[in-house]
Amino acid sequence: MPVRKTTALLALAAALLMPAAALAQEKIRVGYWTSGFSVGFGAVLEVGKFLEAQGLAPDYVKFSDVNGPTKALITQSIDVAFGAPATGAFTLGGEGAPLEVALVTQIAEATFITKDGSPIRSLADLKGKKVGMSPAGSAMYAITTAVLERNHDLKRSDYTAVPGNEGRLLQFLTQGDIDVAALRAVTLASVADVKLRPLGNVVEEWQRMTGAKAPPILAVALVHQNFARQSPQAVTKFVKGIMAATAFGRSETEKAADILRQTANLDARDATSYVKLWDQIYIASLEPADIATLKTMAEVFRAAGTIEKPVPDTLFAPAAYQQAKAP
Repeated sequence: MPVRKTTALLALAAALLMPAAALAQEKIRVGYWTSGFSVGFGAVLEVGKFLEAQGLAPDYVKFSDVNGPTKALITQSIDVAFGAPATGAFTLGGEGAPLEVALVTQIAEATFITKDGSPIRSLADLKGKKVGMSPAGSAMYAITTAVLERNHDLKRSDYTAVPGNEGRLLQFLTQGDIDVAALRAVTLASVADVKLRPLGNVVEEWQRMTGAKAPPILAVALVHQNFARQSPQAVTKFVKGIMAATAFGRSETEKAADILRQTANLDARDATSYVKLWDQIYIASLEPADIATLKTMAEVFRAAGTIEKPVPDTLFAPAAYQQAKAP
């Protein structure tokens, strides 16, 4: 038998013997923001190959701008995104953009902090003060300003909102450039030697404001409708992968911390502190209660002027989640 023909037959035989999972790998373009809450989860998701385990071949597209993944979805430069700001999803949903929320991925947790020794004793004392928080347009900004107004009668004109990332806000606070800052638990855990005093917890303030037990949502997983229609099983696999990575960070803290040390530029102490707070940061769910929370948030944000248009029910698409969690 000619060598060329033999080689072809061997190649065919190898292809036939190849595992079905390898043959079924489906391409998916996944976008995420490489800062804030997203960077740690993204590192675990990539290194752990959780999407590959579901039969997907992910192409990770990373953005330096928090709104980058959402913009890329609109242009169909990517198929899905995790850690996308809830406010952006609400705004685009109200404008009729062809996007769907497939999963809730991050909780909006933070604590209002002031320096130890500050004359400020409670959130009601913030009138005329400088308050550090996430930039306008972010979900955290909308949440913090809403709870200050509804729970403490503080309109946005009553205090000066100073925008910035966590590190910068902490620096401003310690230098005395601002009076109070809303900082997440991971940031506070990394500066245990700095004397700070809590004034109020954002999750507790939100629960008090809404009268519900569900925490506010910071970010979601978004899917372009075209991709969802063309590849519904890929969306389900994507959701399964996100759920698996979330569970891994919760149960395999040492392994998750090691990933963060190696790929997210965190030292041993910060990486350990990060994963110990995993459950306060990450969630992978789209239960009816989660959708109800998102709808409440949209109503609060619209009343506060953060978003302009009502959010349609069609923005929330729990089908992939329901399939992903099925036994």
